[in-house]
Amino acid sequence: MDFLNLILHVDESLANIIALFGPWTYVFLFAVIFAETGLVVMPFLPGDSLLFAAGALAGVGLLDIWPAYAIMLAAAILGDTVNYWVGHRVGPKIFTKESSRFLNKTYLEKAREFYEKHGGKTIIFARFLPILRTFAPFVAGIGKMRYTNFLFYNIFGALVWVTSFTFAGYFFGGLPFIRENLEYAALAIIALSIVPMIVEYLKYKF
Repeated sequence: MDFLNLILHVDESLANIIALFGPWTYVFLFAVIFAETGLVVMPFLPGDSLLFAAGALAGVGLLDIWPAYAIMLAAAILGDTVNYWVGHRVGPKIFTKESSRFLNKTYLEKAREFYEKHGGKTIIFARFLPILRTFAPFVAGIGKMRYTNFLFYNIFGALVWVTSFTFAGYFFGGLPFIRENLEYAALAIIALSIVPMIVEYLKYKF
C-alpha cells in the first residue's frame, strides 16, 4: 500500500487495514499521526483526512472511538514534542553557515523573533495547515521558544485538532451521502486545510 493511495483513498485504505490487522490498526493510527507531526521528513502523510476517516469508521463500529481518539491525541502531542526537541537540539547546528541561502544564523534569529511574538497562536493554527503542521514545532524548537509555553499550546492545539476532525467524522461520517463519498470528503478536508496557506501566501505577495 503506497503513500499516494493512502492519501487519496484514506477511507478505503484504513478500512482495509482494519480488516487485515484488527486491533493493530490503533498502532498504525498512532504511527501515522506521530510521524506526520513529529518527523519533518514526513509532511506528506495524511493528517486531517486520517482523523476524519478514523472517526467515520468508528461511527459505523469498525473502530472503538475512545481508544482511537486517545491514541491519536497522544500521537499528536508526542509528535510535536519530539519535533520541538529535535529542532531545539539539532537546529542550531544546522543553521551555522552564514553564506547559506536558507540555513544561516539570520534565519535562526528571525525564527526566534517570530515565535517570541506569535509563537502560541502559530502552534495552534499550524495544526490545521498541512505541511506547516509538520514544520511549526521544529521551527519553534530552533527559535528557542520556551518549552513550558510550547507544551501548553501543543496540548491545546492537539485537543482542538484531533477532537474536531475525529468527532466530525464520528457524527457526520455515517450520513449516507458522506459514507458513500468518504474519499471525496477526505479530499475536501485536505483542500479546505490548504486554503489558509493560499490566503497567507497571497497576503504576503500583495
